[in-house]
Parts: sequence; C-alpha cells; structure tokens
Amino acid sequence: MHIEGGWPDTEGIDEVSVGSTFGVNADAIGNRTMDVVELFYEGPLFGEAVNLMIGKIDFTAVFDSSAYADDETTQFLNGAFVDDPTIPFPDYSLGAVLTWNLTDSWYVMGGVADAQADGRESGFNTTFHKEDYFFYVLETGITPRLRSAKGPLRGAYRAGLWYDPQDKQRFSSSKTRRDDTGFYLSFDQLSWKENDDAEDTQGLGFFGRYGWASSKVNEVTNFWIAGIQYQGLIPDRDDDVLALGFAQGIFSNQAAAYIDDYETVCELYYNAQITSRLAISPSIQYIANPGGDGTTSDAVVLGVRAQISF
Repeated sequence: MHIEGGWPDTEGIDEVSVGSTFGVNADAIGNRTMDVVELFYEGPLFGEAVNLMIGKIDFTAVFDSSAYADDETTQFLNGAFVDDPTIPFPDYSLGAVLTWNLTDSWYVMGGVADAQADGRESGFNTTFHKEDYFFYVLETGITPRLRSAKGPLRGAYRAGLWYDPQDKQRFSSSKTRRDDTGFYLSFDQLSWKENDDAEDTQGLGFFGRYGWASSKVNEVTNFWIAGIQYQGLIPDRDDDVLALGFAQGIFSNQAAAYIDDYETVCELYYNAQITSRLAISPSIQYIANPGGDGTTSDAVVLGVRAQISF
C-alpha cells in the first residue's frame, strides 16, 4: 500500500513559473489529502520465474525504469528525468503486470491498465463501465553484470512498446484517431566501482533514455535524456550522490501550441546523506526554450529538497 498527500498547493511551480512543458518540480503534488494511490499484491505465479502484480498500480514505477533517473524524491527534480513524456501512462490505475524471468539476466514483462483512471478514485468506476479502454505495454530487457577488477558492474538495457486505444484529437484536422502506439529504449550502467563488494554501488554510472510517439496526436513526438552519476565522490561520504543530466523533447510540428519544436533541460544535483534518515539535495536547472515558446526567455531554477525517512 502506498499512501500520498501534499501541502501546500504548489503545482503551479511546474508550468506557470518558467513555462516548462516537463515541469521543474516533479515532487510537487499540490494540496491533497492522504490518498491511497497504490494497493496491489505481488508474488510468484507458477514458479519463481514468473511474477504477478495486480491491483492499483503506478505503471511509471514499473516500466521504463532507471537506476539513476526515475525517482523525484531522491534523484532529479525536473520531470524530464522522471518519466518519458512520449508514453501516455495512465494515472494510478487498476491493472496487472506479469513478469517472466527467462534467464538470470533476461526478462519479458507485460502490463494492462485502465486507460481512463483517476488516481484519486478506487478505479472501479472507470475500469468496468461502457467505455472499457485499456492501456497495454510490453517490455523486454537484459540485466548483465559486466566483469571488472573490483567485481561485477550492474547494468540494465530495456526496450518497450505501448498501445493506447483511446480516441485522440488529430492536430491537423477535427477528426480523431484511435489505436495510438509508440516505443521506448533505456539503459543504465555502472561503469567503475570503488570497492570489491559485489553488492556495493559506489562509483561511476551512465544512463540514457529515448522515446517516440506519433506526431499526429502526441505533443511530444521524440524525447531523449543522457547523464552521469557518481556515488561517493567525496572521501568518507560513500552514500552521497552527484548527478548531471541532459534532456530534450521534440514537439510535434502539427501542434499549433508550439512556436519552436523543442525544449532542452540540464540539471545538476547533489544528494547529501546527512544522517541515516535525513538527506538534503540542492539542485540547479537550466531550461532552454521552455514550452517551445521562442518568445520566452531561458530559465535558471535553483532548488533544495529535504527527504526524511521514518
């Protein structure tokens, strides 16, 4: 079970402040009561090689994940480094995910979710009614451990396809289009380790992500990120993380809302582990051509985040 709430109403920081399409603070959820956003069962099915997850699920946390750019509470703050905007993931929704581990380092994972979900509802009012639209996604990946002088280097390489059957408005006409599809690629790789411990992650890693969607009905049609992370750069600060990322989204040339066809983001953050339960993360972002609006100035965003674990 995952319960989430927020205060105060700060969602406007994302788009109103600098006009960014991706949002400069993915951790701001606004003024919300305590909502049950996830409630699911997960366990083996037909043996240890097959795993089932079923219930109310956050699909963005399951598919197209990344060890270095996936969590707005501990990693990058800008939304471009959290989720791929070319993938029309539904809100927290009723669904199921089936994972088959074909080998120790190769898996296939498929999921189906209520495409019309409202994360603040139970999901039964939209999942089982006259318009039964479901979002489908299929992902396969390998998780190799590369050899090095100080032990295995963890990595993950993923490729996925998604399908959204809902009617979507075409940009070029008043007509709609159904059966939208797209694909994505992502990877993260630890490339150098400081210690011999096989489970230790202190060292240098790289990551990247790419997504594509049709320009006829999707505002962001091409998207990529690339970056680098170092854990334990400062001596005796083994759990601290320094990371730098670049992201760019290409907007559809058929969408009238965009004067220019791109937005570019750069973010640098340092996550300092003050105690075992407290982390402080200052960050600086540079947003070029926010919102694809050539008349809007580039923006610099300074931020700091405190994370307390109970």
